[in-house]
Amino acid sequence: MTATLTIEGLKVAIGAANVLRGVSLEVQPGEVRGLVGESGAGKSMLGRAVLGLLPANASVTAGRIAFEGRDLLAMQEAERRNLLGRRIALIPQDPMTSLNPVKRIGGQIGNLLRHHLGLSKRAALMRATDLLNEVAIREPKRVLSLYPHEISGGMRQRVLIAMAFACDPALVIADEPTTALDVTVQRQVLQLVERLRLRHGSAVLFVTHDLGVVAKICRSMTVLHAGRVLEEGETANVLVRPRHAYTRALLAATPRADRPAEALRPVPPDLTDQLWSEAHRLDQVPAAGAA
Repeated sequence: MTATLTIEGLKVAIGAANVLRGVSLEVQPGEVRGLVGESGAGKSMLGRAVLGLLPANASVTAGRIAFEGRDLLAMQEAERRNLLGRRIALIPQDPMTSLNPVKRIGGQIGNLLRHHLGLSKRAALMRATDLLNEVAIREPKRVLSLYPHEISGGMRQRVLIAMAFACDPALVIADEPTTALDVTVQRQVLQLVERLRLRHGSAVLFVTHDLGVVAKICRSMTVLHAGRVLEEGETANVLVRPRHAYTRALLAATPRADRPAEALRPVPPDLTDQLWSEAHRLDQVPAAGAA
């Protein structure tokens, strides 16, 4: 079976600074893979590389990104853009800044459906209503007439999730979609993503710093630090028997509801210093074939 997403030896640099250092991972059809790490690990940058949305000063310097066996980096820009939103979708982190503040919800969903599915304005409106019903938004016709600032943060995130699954994508990249939400809404969003994933048959690359989220929704996981993979495997195995010291430190730093009196243990600074030193040493290794 061809993997939905295959990343091999991916390197990304911003100017002279490396932010991804030879990352490799796979996401199989229908799989939810967690991409875990602290801020600055390179998680969101990896997602942007897949989507072709790297910052203007960033570039892929080595590696391969394949979607359903097709090399995304070798595609013409127009061909790659045709995949985005339809076959590869994004659930962004901040629902307020990700929606256009001067356009009504219905217009934003309708534009997506007309562009990718070729629907008429009337058909797009009907489909948009169905999508909001699918993500459990009450009074969907009324919500379609509203602007983003007129609905809550949780509802805005539901709108973005509806848009991500609107065209039955093969791959959804969820870039920390629960970060700005309270715990109750976070749980609802996770359940919603899981339900839609099963209904649409999509694979999900779930970017997060929260190991609790990974334990709830992800079948497999990859631990990232300083732009390199430190550990990966089935989620249950990694969380119960972590092999890398950094993974063990992340688990020790995670609050436990069943141990409320237990003191939090931050990741030891000497460990992070060691890992950054190793990463910088990798930067000094000459490329194969270099003089």
